[in-house]
Amino acid sequence: MNQEIRQRFCALLGEDKVRMEEPMDRHTTFRIGGPADYFLLPETVEEIRGILDICKKEKMPYFILGNGSNLLVSDSGFRGVIIQMYRNMSSITVEGTRIHAECGALLSSIAAAAKTASLTGFEFAGGIPGTLGGAVVMNAGAYGGEMKDVLEKVTVMDQDGRILTLTAEELQMGYRTSIVKTAGYLVLEAVIALKEGKQEEIRDRMRELTEQRTSKQPLEYPSAGSTFKRPEGYFAGKLIMDCGLRGYRVGGAQVSEKHCGFVINAGGATAADVRTLMQNVSDRVQEKFGVVLEPEVKFLGEF
Repeated sequence: MNQEIRQRFCALLGEDKVRMEEPMDRHTTFRIGGPADYFLLPETVEEIRGILDICKKEKMPYFILGNGSNLLVSDSGFRGVIIQMYRNMSSITVEGTRIHAECGALLSSIAAAAKTASLTGFEFAGGIPGTLGGAVVMNAGAYGGEMKDVLEKVTVMDQDGRILTLTAEELQMGYRTSIVKTAGYLVLEAVIALKEGKQEEIRDRMRELTEQRTSKQPLEYPSAGSTFKRPEGYFAGKLIMDCGLRGYRVGGAQVSEKHCGFVINAGGATAADVRTLMQNVSDRVQEKFGVVLEPEVKFLGEF
């Protein structure tokens, strides 16, 4: 650890927002991951810009973290800077039929704000365990809805610290991708455009989706959500199940018995366990069906 760099981060953010050797299993929904060299908690655009400036000058890799819901961090951790934009940047404001939200706002919190304001169109996202920033990057979706359906504009920072505002069309959103992802932009905030609805109907729809999710997904175990992307013309979970891999284990990692599209931490799983299991599952599916499964989970660190 470089104490001079630490001092620069402390001067920029304050000591309480700079952590060293922070265990990443505290910050991922998989509950897996070794320590990050630097773990920073900025609260303003100026602080983020300052962090990026230091990282660039020192040639230090950095990673933007929300609530870690789609992430597998190496057992050896991350040799670089984790910039967490979560509760520290999570304001939500409703103006008419639009919701202005910061990148760290949870999708569940935005959905709750929409319901309270009798705004419909965001019900699909209420159970997705992620932040707005991550959802924009990946064009998150569920139950027939996607972020591209509701985003009006997004404010981002490029890698040089410049602020850009992108319209829905400029976001180039596709299945689990966007210009934000391909260009390496950092989401700061977004405007979500919804429609007026009836609060009772919105509440009922959200309850219905929650019941579907609870009955079909292994929410009682740590996981990173859907482990593989949906192959065109197929469902990853069904392919895995048809290979006889329901409940298949490597160490503490397991293919969920409830939904084969999920790999869960059944207890004490390491990142190596998960990575090996995913590779074995992928190999088996390709061998049996000729279909290549691509990870939806992002890998961080050395594997």
